[in-house]
Amino acid sequence: MKTTQLRHYVIVDGLYEEFVAWWRETMPVLRPAMGFAIEFAYGSPEANEFTWAVSVPGDAAEFERVDAAYKISPERAAVFEGLPDRVATMQLSFIETY
Repeated sequence: MKTTQLRHYVIVDGLYEEFVAWWRETMPVLRPAMGFAIEFAYGSPEANEFTWAVSVPGDAAEFERVDAAYKISPERAAVFEGLPDRVATMQLSFIETY
């Protein structure tokens, strides 16, 4: 069993390419090191939208535990330090595989 979270972002106008370059450099290293698997990532430059999914082995409670540790980690703080907010809106939800 694994729990997967879908993450859908609308990127601030004019910052899409910058966001994607940063994401490609940081998230494939950071998230797995913190206990997540990146399931996929897709982007739509024309719409300034970026959608990706991360998963954790176990139930939603385990996902929340891993996510809480990630959010307060010095590793996460380091990659976000000094960055402008490039995400205009964010929608997060748990998804199921059929």
